[in-house]
Order: sequence, then structure tokens, then C-alpha cells
Amino acid sequence: MGAIIEVKYFNSFVLRKTIAKAVSSPAVPPLNTDTVVWNGSFGIPVSEGGYPHYPSTVGAHTNDIYNWTIEEARIRGGYNNTSTDYGVKAYLVEEEPNASTRINTVIYSGIFNSRTGVNDTNVFSVGQDITKSADPANGSIQRLYAEDTNLVIFQENKISRALVNKDAIYAAEGGGTVTASNLTIGVIQPFPGRYGISKNPESFAVYGYDKYFTDENNNTVLKLSGGSIQEVSGFGMTDFFRDQLNKMNTVQGAGFAQGGWDIHNKQYVVSIYQNPLENQQLLGETINGIFVPTLTPEGYTIDDPDQFKTLSFDGGVSGWTTFFSYKPDQILSLRDKLYTLKNGAVWQHYSEEVGSLRGNFYDVSTPSSIRFVLNKNATQSKTFKTISYEGSNGWQVDSIFSDATGEDQNGSIYQTSQDSAALIYSYTEGAYDAFNTVYPGIDVNGDPAALIQPLYYAGFNRKENKYTANLVNNSLPSQGEIIFGESISGIKGYYSTVTMSTDTVTNLGGEKELFSVSYSYDMNSGF
Repeated sequence: MGAIIEVKYFNSFVLRKTIAKAVSSPAVPPLNTDTVVWNGSFGIPVSEGGYPHYPSTVGAHTNDIYNWTIEEARIRGGYNNTSTDYGVKAYLVEEEPNASTRINTVIYSGIFNSRTGVNDTNVFSVGQDITKSADPANGSIQRLYAEDTNLVIFQENKISRALVNKDAIYAAEGGGTVTASNLTIGVIQPFPGRYGISKNPESFAVYGYDKYFTDENNNTVLKLSGGSIQEVSGFGMTDFFRDQLNKMNTVQGAGFAQGGWDIHNKQYVVSIYQNPLENQQLLGETINGIFVPTLTPEGYTIDDPDQFKTLSFDGGVSGWTTFFSYKPDQILSLRDKLYTLKNGAVWQHYSEEVGSLRGNFYDVSTPSSIRFVLNKNATQSKTFKTISYEGSNGWQVDSIFSDATGEDQNGSIYQTSQDSAALIYSYTEGAYDAFNTVYPGIDVNGDPAALIQPLYYAGFNRKENKYTANLVNNSLPSQGEIIFGESISGIKGYYSTVTMSTDTVTNLGGEKELFSVSYSYDMNSGF
């Protein structure tokens, strides 16, 4: 005899199954019998390890009567977001079933005694005051960092320090004294300034007593050292971080600011992602109407350099030293080595092993480059004639531009003009012989041929271990000019902006140093 029994439980999980109905044709799965197919949550995408969605419109799954799934009350979100657990066990009576979420409160448990083996870290005594709340007006607590006998609390809009096993006593005059206390978490003391870590705890990195992090709300990169907070983004990079941190929240989703400490170079490295949901560049080509992405040897697409910026800060020189072409998932240091994580793999940087290539990150090689300004006698008009550098073979000049002139009307639009010079090949790449055979040994017909001494150089030539080249003008005509381009020598202007990079032929992956750059010029009369 059947009976109906009421079962009391909370936070239920409904298990459903999908029955793939048999089809007549054995060529179409599931062949000739009904098949039970179990499927996962709707909330987990297939790309993240989930299961296909049902109902489906494929084959035997078109009939809704056979479509069953597994439904669960799990919330998948970002860092510090709310999630559910299995809830209260069946028939367990809760005297105070109401729950509350306090995003600005810390709580501590019992201790672990290594001498006795007693572990009370899972014990939260309701008979004791085991919580300490920060000001809720400063947002949620995003990160905690224990430092000696202090607990540093990072909220969205405030950085504070909580005393551990001590308390602060204040005199009537306002002076404070720290004293021993039986309180586990004492007074919370805020640091000066309206700074926080926003919702980017992943940007945090620490070395010694220096702690680095980003504040998206204020568009700054900060350094907490001692009792003060310093804006390190203000060292010549204020506008850059204002723009980049502003782009982290896009219509597609929130970005990240992944930070870490480079123990090898003693630098803070931060990588700002505009949008992690669209963080890979769709490079490739269209074949027969189908787009085929360009893949690295590891099989993933090349990261879009316009969607992220990775750079480093050196506290020793108080400046941002360089940009990098890699976008790490995580950054970490161990002993004297820097490691990054990418797509589940661990990569070691600054490797000295045989076969290691400089400028190669995640099996993608990128030339090193530097941009600088030639600006001596800035108020005088000049003609820049030559450029030289001291360093290794393998550097080329990608571009050199003078300052722009004032606007002139060209038809219905106003435009400026400027002088520019042609690309200057490196010492190796610019070599050719008297038979017009060029590096790496190609004659005028495009056939392989050996270079025959003596050699000539279309780019940099080496003189007394200094690489020198003439500036060949390739400017377009502007208003008032009679001669221009290759008809004149050098480029004219008050200053020039130069971009140099390593070439793709000279000692690939080897060390290439650049010590100094010099140039020659003539003063113009102004007429």
C-alpha cells in the first residue's frame, strides 16, 4: 500500500535525467535503445567544464517529455561574491534560522596548538565577542594581510590596521598609547587618505614592509609603507593609469588588475586587463568564409595587446621602468625567480637555461623596443642629420618624426605636417655587396646567392664600435615646400621622436644592449 510522507529539508537540489529516445536508424546515436543521459548545471558553461544544455534540438533530444536535468542552487561569481552551501541538514532545528551577511566584519576562530595537537580553528564560540567591524561606509573588506602583530584591512575605499593581541589607550589630549590586551582583534586604526583597493584584491603584492595595490575608484596605483600611503602612479604615469583603470569596467564585464612582486628585479609588476571575457585577440585569416584563429604552439590564441597593459615599478628609482608583452593569469616569486601562470601552465622568467629566448613569453616572441626624444636646444629649429648608438648589433630605427607644424587648410579640412625619416636597418640586416646581393643572401632576381666582400650597409654602419646611420628624409610635401623627401638631407624640426627595436635576424633570442644614443644636427636660420 502506498503512502505520502512529508519530508522537511532546506536548500533542496533537484536531480533530473535526460532519456535519449531510441531511433530507428542505428547510424544516429543512441542506436536502438533508450539511454539515460545525466547532465550538469545550467550555470556552468561548456567551455568551463560544464555539460550541454537541454532541452536540445539535436536528434532524439527534441521531445521535451524526455528532457531531465540536474538543477542546483549554486551561484558562480567573482572574488568575494555570495555562494550557497548544502544548507541545514534535514530535521535539524535552528533556533535562529535567520542569516545575515556583514561585508565589513572580520571574525576569528579558536587556535591551533601545535604542541598539544588541539585544533580549534573550526570553533566559533557564540559566547564570546569574536567579531570586529570596520566602517561600513568604506565598502566591503576585500583582503586581509597579517603583518607582525597587526592585521591590515583592505576595504573598497579605505585601508586600516587592526591591532592583534593589543589595544590602544587614548589620553584626554588625544595622544595614543599601545598596550597589551586580552583582545584578539583590537582597535581598528585607519590610514590617512581616502584610498582603498576597490574590488581588485588580485592587484595586491608585498615585499618587506612595502605593499602595492591598485585603486580603481581613484584611478591610481598605491604603495603602503609604514604608516603612509603613496601614489606611485604619480611618477610620470598619472594620465596613463587614469585611462587604463577607467577602461577596466566595460560593457562586456569587469576587468582585472593582476599584481605580483618580481623578486628577481625587485619590482612591482601589474597587468591591467580591460575585459577578461574578451581578453584574446582574434588574429588569423578567413579561409573559404571561415575565420581560422592564429594559435601559439600551446594552442591558445594570441592575447590582444590593446586589451591589456603589463608594466613594472621600481621603488629604487621611483619610476615605471618598462612595459611587457605578456599577460599573466597570476604572478608569483620563489627564492630569486619570477614565475607566472598562463592557461594552467607555469612559466619561469629570466631563465638562463640553454635555448631560452629573450623577449619570448608563452612561446610568442616580441621585439624589444624603446622610444625617446631628441630635444637639445628645444627652442631652436634644427636639421637632424645622423643618429648613432653604443651597444650591441641588432638594433634598428623603426621610425623618427619631427614635431608637427601648425595647422594648414587643405581643401575643407585642416591638417598638420611633419618631417619623417625612412626605416634604418640594423648592421646585419642592412648589409649588401657590389652585386646587389642583400642579406641573408638574395640577389636582384630573388635567388639565393652568397654575399661577397667587401660589404656595404644600407642602415647602420659600424665605426669604432659605434653604429651610425644617415637620416634619409621620406616626408610628404607640405604647404610652402619646394623640395622634400629624398631631395633634402635629414629632417627638420625643433625636436624628434625616435622608436628603436631589436631586429628579427641578428642573434635571435640573444642579449642585445643599448647604452646610449647620440645625433648630429645643424641649426636652421629660421628663414
